[in-house]
Amino acid sequence: MTVQDSRERMAEASQDYAPPLHRETFLQLAGRIREVAGIVLRDNKISMVQARLAPRLRELELPGYEAYLDYLSGPGGEAEKSKFVSALTTNLTGFFREAHHFAHLEKDVIGPALAAGAPRFRLWSAGCSSGEEPYTIQMVMARAGGLKASWDYLLLATDIDEKILDRARNGVYDAERCEAIPDPLRERYMESLPGDRLKVRPDLRQAIRFRRLNLMESFPFKGPFDAIFCRNVLIYFNAETKKRIVERFTACLGPRRFLYLGHSESLLGAHPDLELVGRTIYQKRT
Repeated sequence: MTVQDSRERMAEASQDYAPPLHRETFLQLAGRIREVAGIVLRDNKISMVQARLAPRLRELELPGYEAYLDYLSGPGGEAEKSKFVSALTTNLTGFFREAHHFAHLEKDVIGPALAAGAPRFRLWSAGCSSGEEPYTIQMVMARAGGLKASWDYLLLATDIDEKILDRARNGVYDAERCEAIPDPLRERYMESLPGDRLKVRPDLRQAIRFRRLNLMESFPFKGPFDAIFCRNVLIYFNAETKKRIVERFTACLGPRRFLYLGHSESLLGAHPDLELVGRTIYQKRT
């Protein structure tokens, strides 16, 4: 092995190294992420937190997680918060994921609204991650004829992670991630790029408004929305926070409008204002 090879291996090892994360420090970090974003981290997430925050330590040239906690409380802490949240947020998504939701949206929400000549239509993708969900909604809207309708239509797409929102706005994906898109829609609304990548075409983006939003904070709008998607987001909150967010979603829905949750999520007990009408599909009663 040459001296250069040895140095390269040492550099690679240093990039993978993560300092020890003691349970007391983990609990403080867990408390901080819960305070900032409402995310609940159990004890079995220590290794995950250790690995995901290690790059932040290296970039900030901090010796350990205790120093990172101090940094979050110091002058640079406010700017670091978004990177802290981004590191600990899991962005699991995909095109046409849980397809029954989109079938319901097209048949029971968009279709009747178009048939009734609705002058206004509002959708919200809450926790939109890297954009696959809102772009899927747009393809369904296009297939139903909603993008050509003469109505006031807007799709709000929000996430707490500004970095992931930039990826969503960019709308570029590996071709493999786009395989779930039906062929006619993929051919019509995705543009081929070098490197086996696809990009969402401009006409599909026009009605989308990507915005940063922390669901723990007050909503800067009132609705009413015709449907809200919040899938695989509530699983990161405790029961009390989940209940509070669902109440606020319900207040933003119009009468008889719909809330879509993830396959691993459900409301805790019966809700006085929401009725289960399909797999993790809830309709506002009045």
